[in-house]
Amino acid sequence: MMIDSRLKAVYDGRTKVDPEQQALTDQFAVSLGSRGVDGVLDGACTLIYMFMQWLRMAYEDHDKDVIEYVVPNLVAAMRMMPKSVRPEAIPTMAGLLVAAGTGLSPNLWRKQYGDWTEDEMTPLEATVFLLAEHINRLTDDPDFATRMITEALSRADEGS
Repeated sequence: MMIDSRLKAVYDGRTKVDPEQQALTDQFAVSLGSRGVDGVLDGACTLIYMFMQWLRMAYEDHDKDVIEYVVPNLVAAMRMMPKSVRPEAIPTMAGLLVAAGTGLSPNLWRKQYGDWTEDEMTPLEATVFLLAEHINRLTDDPDFATRMITEALSRADEGS
């Protein structure tokens, strides 16, 4: 939902952070506690995995490599976001994308390097956002990525 609201804000031309929305997001994060934050991190990594798998299949349908077409574009976008994504976080996010794009769990890939740091939270959110936006652009549908996740969650609920 956070990614969807950020996408809608950008599509509406609202690129500045809404202080009220940021306060609500911060309050929500504090209310989660450490286990809840771990769940949000797992969720972000799951989104990255799902988005990269969808993109891998989409690019393979056109005999293209997802790593070649997605990772450099997202890295370039992150470089243009120095306030949100510090340069030292970009290699981690690129590694995360490569892991997900090759079928590896981003959570397991990251665990080999230790716990997430606070400085990596915003770059991780930016990575999910940029992937969703990339999918929306490819499909020419500003709600496609959100709908894809909503449908996956609905199918998961039906199966349990």
